[in-house]
Amino acid sequence: MSGAVEVRVEPARHLAVVRERRAWTDLGAKLLPLLDRVYVAVRAGAIVQSGHNVFVFREPTRDGVTVEIGVEVAAPFAASGDVVSAATPAGEAAVTMHRGPYAGLGAAHDAVRSWCEAQGRERAGVWWEVYGDWCADPAQLETEVLHALVPRGGDRE
Repeated sequence: MSGAVEVRVEPARHLAVVRERRAWTDLGAKLLPLLDRVYVAVRAGAIVQSGHNVFVFREPTRDGVTVEIGVEVAAPFAASGDVVSAATPAGEAAVTMHRGPYAGLGAAHDAVRSWCEAQGRERAGVWWEVYGDWCADPAQLETEVLHALVPRGGDRE
């Protein structure tokens, strides 16, 4: 179940990610092997995780989207194999909190898109999910869903 949508000014979050271009049909649970590759670098000490798992989606087209799947880190770093430094956009974002199984995340994104349309706010084409702490009970899972907004006045970053 998703909560209300609000606008927040978000700082950039530094990330360690594996970046790939994916077809829309190759999302969801099919992204977990990318996260596993990041955790190989974390366990090896090449990357120091400082926060949650974050999945970023950029450059959407009809055929697919660029995904950046990884973890929060304290600062940018030199690449370690295919694990590279990235960041979420800083600035205004439309945000909702999804509580429950990950299968319901689509409804959270739909809620944000509907809210943006109703409020006349243009999305900037970058969105991300911040996964809360793991819980064996799927009903207790929390995932923050954020969509970057085009600044008022229409200037895209």
